[in-house]
Amino acid sequence: MPRHYQFFVPVRVRYVETDMQGHVFFGHYLTYFDLAATEYIKAIGYGMADFLREGVDFFYVESHCEHKGRAYFDQVLHVHAAVTHLGRTSFRFEFAIFAEDSDQLIATGRIVAVVVDAKQARPSPIPDGFRTAVAAHEENPVSAPARVALL
Repeated sequence: MPRHYQFFVPVRVRYVETDMQGHVFFGHYLTYFDLAATEYIKAIGYGMADFLREGVDFFYVESHCEHKGRAYFDQVLHVHAAVTHLGRTSFRFEFAIFAEDSDQLIATGRIVAVVVDAKQARPSPIPDGFRTAVAAHEENPVSAPARVALL
């Protein structure tokens, strides 16, 4: 596993995610990033329900993907995720996707999220519980769920 990633989720490429050229259509990598982000926050013990209980939500405000290789139908990918920055109201996920069978780097990217008041959709401070959960996870890795969300 790459050095600064403590978490990954396995994803099996479905036929519907491939294009005429036979590899994963570029837009699906953002879906893989979102899946890893969702599973990451669950794995650290502070999921969406916890945000909502605090009266906040978060919106993605930036996404970026760099394609380094190709992935194909039925290939299993490891989508690595880490929270690499916690601001006052925003946080950043970074991702790396590797082929399970060869460790070939397929894609890297990031998503920036802004925490908002759930009713008014205005920026709100990141909950302390989320900060604590991220810090604890990044110091004490949470292993990936066994074959969770193999798409």
